[in-house]
Amino acid sequence: MTVLGHRALWLCGTAGAMAMAWGAQAAPRDARVFDAATAARAGQLDLLKSVVDIDSGTGDAEGAARVDAILIPRLQALGASIRKVPAEAPGLGENVVATLEGTGKGRILMIGHIDTVFPAGTVKHWAYHTDNLKAYGPGVSDEKGGVVEGITALTLLHELKFTGYARITLLIETSEETGSPGTRKLIDSLMRQNDVELNLEPGDAPDAITVWRKGSTTYTIAVHGRAAHAGVAPQDGRNAAVELIHQLQAVEKLPHTGDGLTANLTVLKAGERNNIIPDLAEAQVNVRVRSADQLKLVQDALEAQAKTTVVPDTKVEISTTPAFPPLPNNPATDALAARAKAIYAGIARPLETAGNGGASESALAHAAGTPALDGLGPVGGGFHSTREYLELRTVTPRLYLLTELLMQIGAAPPAKP
Repeated sequence: MTVLGHRALWLCGTAGAMAMAWGAQAAPRDARVFDAATAARAGQLDLLKSVVDIDSGTGDAEGAARVDAILIPRLQALGASIRKVPAEAPGLGENVVATLEGTGKGRILMIGHIDTVFPAGTVKHWAYHTDNLKAYGPGVSDEKGGVVEGITALTLLHELKFTGYARITLLIETSEETGSPGTRKLIDSLMRQNDVELNLEPGDAPDAITVWRKGSTTYTIAVHGRAAHAGVAPQDGRNAAVELIHQLQAVEKLPHTGDGLTANLTVLKAGERNNIIPDLAEAQVNVRVRSADQLKLVQDALEAQAKTTVVPDTKVEISTTPAFPPLPNNPATDALAARAKAIYAGIARPLETAGNGGASESALAHAAGTPALDGLGPVGGGFHSTREYLELRTVTPRLYLLTELLMQIGAAPPAKP
């Protein structure tokens, strides 16, 4: 036996032993796919740099169009049909639906978003850059890294001449960071047309895919008071800001961190001039829940507080803006996670399952009865801050994982619950 043969046998034995330790049956390592994923690394990172270095915060339609201008030609070169879909809400960029037709069985929907939480002008001060371990920049993980990985996976299928899927659809959307108001009807339609949804949100450290997510809702507490001159006749005013501080005591009694219900003050507004008693004050409270019934606990707490005011003649209003429902633990997602673990075990890597408070479109897939697996992008962290990063060590393994999932599901899609 050659040295190469001994090494292959050792790798198989090691992968098998590790798979037993991790509780996963290792899928055979596909050398062609792994080699192609390895060779694609430089180009994948070049593409990532080109799109990270474009400001495309939610609502920046021009920035979204500039990103699309880079991505669409690459998809067209793979033979994908392209459909630009106007946003379902004003002020948002167009969504892109790219579709590849194959000869297999599985109908697969991949979803990624190119909108970020960062305002225009961010790239000028904080552009894409790397060190030996990580890549940094606005949206590098959340979620341009995942979108680029998805397109690169389709590129590998094209290069390997693999068409063993019925259809692969990639949705690139532009409003996920605000609850996908520009794509709800489109997502619902696509979910029902496909057998499975694979979401390109980043993986969690150290190397985990996402099997549950919290739902997200924003509560707005608005206090109406009475304006008055702050120096001449402050007694004539009814200070809405002071009353809002009292109302926020209800929020402080709720959990702020943890795997369960959380409620956090995120936006606070009151007053316009320093010599006027404010007649309007507003606060936004971001609430994350594991189950929809937990929202009633928050609603009841805020409404109970609103019945008692400390500033006379003020009025308190509570309103809600839902974003995503929860993605609960469920057998369909667990079955997809088992496939993913087996693929990773085949390359001698452990893959964990986890959940977090970040909402995503996978919850909409579950609600539509479509099996979903989330967190398939490269591992990242520091999301929604200038600490955001992507772990470079996970780029090739995650590309291999996604490509193999597309091939496996294309040949044998899961049954819908």
